[in-house]
Amino acid sequence: MNGIHDLGGMHGFGPVEPEPNEPVFHADWEGTVYAISQVVRGTLRVFNLDEFRHGIERMAPAHYLEAGYYERWLASIETNLIEKGIVQRAELAAATERFQDDPQMQIPRRDDPALVERVLTTQLPSGVRPDADAPAPRFAVGDLVVARNLNPVGHTRLPRYVRGKRGTIDRIRGIQVFPDTNAHGLAPQPQAVYSVRFTGRELWGDVADPKQTLYIDLWESYLEREGR
Repeated sequence: MNGIHDLGGMHGFGPVEPEPNEPVFHADWEGTVYAISQVVRGTLRVFNLDEFRHGIERMAPAHYLEAGYYERWLASIETNLIEKGIVQRAELAAATERFQDDPQMQIPRRDDPALVERVLTTQLPSGVRPDADAPAPRFAVGDLVVARNLNPVGHTRLPRYVRGKRGTIDRIRGIQVFPDTNAHGLAPQPQAVYSVRFTGRELWGDVADPKQTLYIDLWESYLEREGR
């Protein structure tokens, strides 16, 4: 979907300033959010990676821009748990209000050694499907392609700034789950993914460095053969 999360090629947000010696977590609560994600997405498989990403995409623009990295994770976890019927929005609002009224209130604790063991021994699911029953790739290395000019209302991994742009197939990445369907319960529908090479001039125009090149992984459904 088109939204504030798709910032590629947009101006006015200032330079990217890496934080020297950045810690893994800036606060304890960030580690807690990461652990929650490991449990509900990685171990219990309550929702998949594409549903998780789609939850972030649907944040209100102002909320998205003011939120930090793990705040966005938390917002998506809340959205998905509500949509799966596991928690109620009113429950979350009531709990938030209680902690706002009494910041020193003790957080409930529930020990579950069996679940901890599952979390520690379960790998996060991968979107790669090397054994999937999918059509053979339509494109080959060196083929000239055009990214389709789509404006989907649901989840997609096709950035706005490449839509309608010409590129060259640089590598075939194999068969992977199609995020546009997987995020909406419409089956994985695995298909070929390609690394597509775009020139900076094609994407950004004459202001781009003529030596600039960008490689973007794109699913087959996003591509058309140039001149079609």
